Amino acid sequence: MKVALITGSSSGIGKEIASKLASDYEVILHYNSNYNEALKLKNDIDNKYNRDTLLVKADLSNEEDINNIINVIYDRYDKIDVLVNNAGIAIDTMFEDKNKDNFMKILEVNLIAPFLLCKKIGLKMKENKDGVIINISSTNGIDTPYVESLDYDASKAGLISLSNNIANYLAPYVRVNTICPGWINTNMNNNLDDDFITSEKNKILLGRFGEAYEVANLVYFLISDEAKYINNSIIRIDGGKKC
Repeated sequence: MKVALITGSSSGIGKEIASKLASDYEVILHYNSNYNEALKLKNDIDNKYNRDTLLVKADLSNEEDINNIINVIYDRYDKIDVLVNNAGIAIDTMFEDKNKDNFMKILEVNLIAPFLLCKKIGLKMKENKDGVIINISSTNGIDTPYVESLDYDASKAGLISLSNNIANYLAPYVRVNTICPGWINTNMNNNLDDDFITSEKNKILLGRFGEAYEVANLVYFLISDEAKYINNSIIRIDGGKKC
């Protein structure tokens, strides 16, 4: 059975991706601080599929932590077939309150960590002449700017560029695609103002926010053999943007 590492898999989109992939892949669940939710997901997968799912803890802003989990994974598995760089953070503040420390923290988790994982795992995939990488970016990295999240937006734009470069370098053996979700119903958006939500929904052709399982379904397709001619693509999943 193939092996898939999903970062940030204790909640939200990452949790749905892990749950979806677990039917056909040995999933590796990464978390940082949300141990209880990660353990619950592990137990759910283990009980449903009779597995012993590997749980790995890492602060993705710390390269030593990243190296440690990679060592743990390769101690157990010969290879990683699928890497899903899903983990991400946002620190939304007024422009006047933005600072370098928070900007760097966002870049470290949202952009530098995917770079390090793509390098450390992607090169092994290239050696094995097989592998798939999915980077979860955002429409914020393309054309939906908000000054309150300019640091997040910049990190997601950078991830799109990173994916393009890595896809070219790892070809033809490793496929690298970027998914750009729009508004998705997750805990990350729980504190949004009702009027703001209504305003944002009015900009979407389908008139609603997406669900995390819909992103998971797209990931499942893109890593499958049915999508083996899809490479270096940027795929929006945002309900359609009104002109």
